[in-house]
Amino acid sequence: MKLPIGIDGFEKLRTNDFYYVDKTLFIKELLENWGEVNLLTRPRRFGKTLNMSMLKSFFEIGSSPELFDGLKIMQEKELCEKYMGKFPVISISLKSVDGRSFESASAALCTVIGNEAGRFRFLKSSDRLTKNEKEAYAQLTEVGSSQGGIYTMTEKVAEASLNTLSQLLHKHYGQKVILLIDEYDVPLDKAFQAGYYEEMVSLTRNLLGNALKTNDSLYFAVLTGCLRISKESIFTGLNNLKVHTISDVRYDEFFGFTNAEVDELLKFYGLSAYKGVVRDWYDGYCFGNEEVYSPWDVINYCDKLLADPEAEPENYWANTSGNDLIRRLLKRADQTAKDEVEELLNGGEITKSIKQELTYWEIDDSAENVWSVLYSTGYLTGRHVERADADLFRLWIPNGEIRKLFSDLVQVWFREMTRSDSARINRFCAAFPEGDVETIQEMLHDYLWDSISVRDTAVRTNMKENFYHGMLLGLLRSQGSWLVKSNAETGEGYSDISIQTPDRIGIVIELKYADDGNLEAACKEALKQIEEKKYAEGWKRRSTKKMIKYGISFCEKECLVMMG
Repeated sequence: MKLPIGIDGFEKLRTNDFYYVDKTLFIKELLENWGEVNLLTRPRRFGKTLNMSMLKSFFEIGSSPELFDGLKIMQEKELCEKYMGKFPVISISLKSVDGRSFESASAALCTVIGNEAGRFRFLKSSDRLTKNEKEAYAQLTEVGSSQGGIYTMTEKVAEASLNTLSQLLHKHYGQKVILLIDEYDVPLDKAFQAGYYEEMVSLTRNLLGNALKTNDSLYFAVLTGCLRISKESIFTGLNNLKVHTISDVRYDEFFGFTNAEVDELLKFYGLSAYKGVVRDWYDGYCFGNEEVYSPWDVINYCDKLLADPEAEPENYWANTSGNDLIRRLLKRADQTAKDEVEELLNGGEITKSIKQELTYWEIDDSAENVWSVLYSTGYLTGRHVERADADLFRLWIPNGEIRKLFSDLVQVWFREMTRSDSARINRFCAAFPEGDVETIQEMLHDYLWDSISVRDTAVRTNMKENFYHGMLLGLLRSQGSWLVKSNAETGEGYSDISIQTPDRIGIVIELKYADDGNLEAACKEALKQIEEKKYAEGWKRRSTKKMIKYGISFCEKECLVMMG
């Protein structure tokens, strides 16, 4: 079986010999825990879209029952007989509703709705619909030739569209409709970033209100997204809404891969020996009572391992918008917030009051609210401190992938922060060609105290060294006239940092992390490595006038600099 990378359509996955982690009992639990409108929030790429596609394939009239052959839901014979293939289904995803202006975004929404309405062209000739009802359907699917095939529905028609389509399908089939809306919050996220948030809130509120609150043709609805947007913002007056966030026990095992599912997948592909690496890098998310893996990461890494058994784990999951949230947090961070980020980065936990219902204005209004969004979107995970206080959570970084992401963004933030004080950074860099060990050590020590350090005992020593390596490299590369190389082959190996200044001074720097706290011994080891590996030889061949060798050791926020 092929690994389903980027395949989020259930029918495509089941008919093209892709590996499928069976989540079909989600259908059973959804029906047994009835909610007329169900909102499930999970981080991106945890299987929301595939599960919604699965629901469509199960419930929709005319769908193929063979798609579910051999899957767990087929053991529920009475349930399948009652519900399978018995409903008209409206299924839309709002992840493509984007644009630089409200006009372009609303046009994108009309395209999504128009394309879905177009699946039901039999309504144009249905003998169960009146002429006026057929005209109402035509308004949903009409395109204008002068607009290049763009749907011409007005904003008022768009706001009522899901309700209208539900009524028409209900009358045609004599059966109420199931409505599936995937990524319901994406248009609001995009609108907030582009500056037309209020207009999109109004459009979304009216669209969902008509579809979910005043819709007599609705059997039930399922919405998914990353964030639980404030009820007062877009779900005003919706009293039939059941919300299930990542802290809820219900449905906790149906999004993401459980430990048993990962074991089975690795065994199937002969990759069980990699379980430890997969666990360290991609496990650790707490959904309700279940600990789950990021499915996108597991599948991608397994695919890479099948091609290259020596492949190292990578960051497959992180996205730009989430990274921007972390950057905003770091830029606003006071000393307390910096200490909290450092505690997280070093494998610790922090306790925060988490708001699981927000507006986008509130996210940007308070640095404290950023913690809530980082939790909801999967950049942090956690559990309730105690049941008595539903909002208080212990939070931590879930795994190695996200820890590396945080570490990389901290380095970027540190470089931006330090470069804003050019006089200070120039004085620091000038000390290297001058051989001024005292100034280098004193200023590097100050920079360490200004920054966020890595001391986590669970992190391998080379990863700690990489953190300090990146920080020092960023400082030295502020000198635009210097030739600064990282991990360059300069002798019989690869030196950490090598520099040539315009006046032909060569500098070789080797870094060590002193796990035992013995900074002096680590410095001596670094200088010995420079000599044994002949790191300076490469610069000598470039006609350098002078060679300077530095061994620098770190332990948490302490450092020692020695010159060879």
